[in-house]
Amino acid sequence: MSEAPHGAPIKTPGQLIAAIIASFAIPVVIIILLAVYANKATRTGAGTDELSDAQVSARIAPVAQLNLRDANAPRVYKTGEEVFKAVCSACHATGAAGAPKFGNAGDWAPRIAQGFDTLWHTALTGKGAMPARGGTSPDDYSDYEIGLAVAYMANHGGANFQDPPKPAPGAQASGAAAAAAPGASEAAGGTNAQAAAAIAALASVPQSSSAPAAGATQSADASQAGKALFTQVCSACHTAGVLGAPKYGNKDDWAPRLKDPMDVIYNYALHGKGAMPPKGGSNASDADVKAAVDYMVSAVK
Repeated sequence: MSEAPHGAPIKTPGQLIAAIIASFAIPVVIIILLAVYANKATRTGAGTDELSDAQVSARIAPVAQLNLRDANAPRVYKTGEEVFKAVCSACHATGAAGAPKFGNAGDWAPRIAQGFDTLWHTALTGKGAMPARGGTSPDDYSDYEIGLAVAYMANHGGANFQDPPKPAPGAQASGAAAAAAPGASEAAGGTNAQAAAAIAALASVPQSSSAPAAGATQSADASQAGKALFTQVCSACHTAGVLGAPKYGNKDDWAPRLKDPMDVIYNYALHGKGAMPPKGGSNASDADVKAAVDYMVSAVK
């Protein structure tokens, strides 16, 4: 039994030259491809980004920063939808932690039955797993804006709530405004935007030179001052009956109050009662406050 003859794979000079060239060319091509691949890959070894613009800016940034705001600029309030998306949606979009789910009428029905004021108070003070104001501060969103968000969510759950009255121009319906009037924060608990707006507006009312003499008939100037003070300040609560305030022009609301002598009613306005702080937490004169009371009383007589 004989073995098959062995033959060399390279039989001609041309094949030898081709084999030699291939033995050099193929490794070179492979090395080039690996180098190109390595250069395109992102390398983030320790310390490689220390000189990047972002890292340098972070290192030289000041410890504190100043954010200037124009105190006289008109405030632009967020809508209820904007506040919901920025704050409330974190829990109410999915019903996390027992929060009533946005748009779920079944979840919102028992809440809506409590009334808007109760829901608003709950949103401002917190309840259960929900922190006060959804974890924001009065500088972030005013009481009025929180109220808009409450109405927005409740109305998408089957309610028909009206938006809370917009604060008077120049009045800040926020906890920051209430903080400027400590009496208001203690009396109302910082839970009502209209009350905070009234307090802030009262605080901006200039002092009258003197109070009218006892028993004197209210002058035309005093009547105008009372109307102006009501329009700027008192209407924030007395127009809608916020915090139990008697509604302007509603005889049923005012009837039990008018059983007391006018001196007693003046005393309530000057020294506070219930959620209303003394003089609304303002520096308005006694004469102006009494004129505002007279203006409201005259509307129900």
